[in-house]
Amino acid sequence: MLGKSERESAVHAQLAAQLGGWTGGDSVLLDLGARSVTLATIAAIDGISAVVHIGHPAQPLPDLERLLLSTSNSLLFTAAVPVHSQWTLVGRSNETSGVAIIDEAGMRDCRGVLRTLGLAPHVVPTSMSVEERAELAGEHGVLVIEKSQIPTGFHELSDAGRFSEIPPLWYGLLETVETLADFDSPSQVWLAFGPDQDHKGSLLTTLNVFAEHGVDLQHLRSQRSQAGPHIFLSSFGVPNSENLLGLLAQLSERGVAYRVLAVIDGTEFVPGPDALDPIWSNMSDRALEQHRGDAS
Repeated sequence: MLGKSERESAVHAQLAAQLGGWTGGDSVLLDLGARSVTLATIAAIDGISAVVHIGHPAQPLPDLERLLLSTSNSLLFTAAVPVHSQWTLVGRSNETSGVAIIDEAGMRDCRGVLRTLGLAPHVVPTSMSVEERAELAGEHGVLVIEKSQIPTGFHELSDAGRFSEIPPLWYGLLETVETLADFDSPSQVWLAFGPDQDHKGSLLTTLNVFAEHGVDLQHLRSQRSQAGPHIFLSSFGVPNSENLLGLLAQLSERGVAYRVLAVIDGTEFVPGPDALDPIWSNMSDRALEQHRGDAS
């Protein structure tokens, strides 16, 4: 059986399941409740997996990392696929009130487009029916909705094309596993880790282990832990399971606790995660020289 959280777009999750080959035919995904309940259900009941929005295989969503790490350690993302956005903008007429009825998943994916169009979002539960949304929109309100769900009497508006600019949405398959499976092809790994002694320089010692294994950390962030030490959440590629197991063994020898959150086959995950165009310090060389002089 395959499910999803109640706040996720059924259209996009179903499309992901079909593209990934995770479900057959027209099988309907089960609504498993809130995201935390969804994860707990998968961990507790054999034979249930879930389709989950992950952000990107190389840069998982922070909230998802936190949720995974506070749930059963049997949970693991084992695959991921990109899905082309099905969101569009519809109305009864071209004269609109400027208010867009949109559900929680739509708001997550479309907030940038709404901002550029100057539309004020009215967020509704994902469980609200299309008929209820149409009634709420009234004569001049608009809906942000999946193309296959456009209600009778509504048509795509001239600005609907802007929604086709939304980058593909990445979804992952979340399953329960007993042990890490062997794999011979390059894969993306999400790894949470924490040195047993949290002190200045403890992270550097741990990072040396990654360097020794030739790991390129594509994602690294810290998170406070109630247990004391910092938790570090990372994402990187490995060539095979032997390389990963060697890394984990070395971490254990150094007294570093860890947990694997995902092993996703592949190396080129296109489109990539959001990229920054940084603007670095504009402090002039003269100011730096002055600072050095003051310090001496």
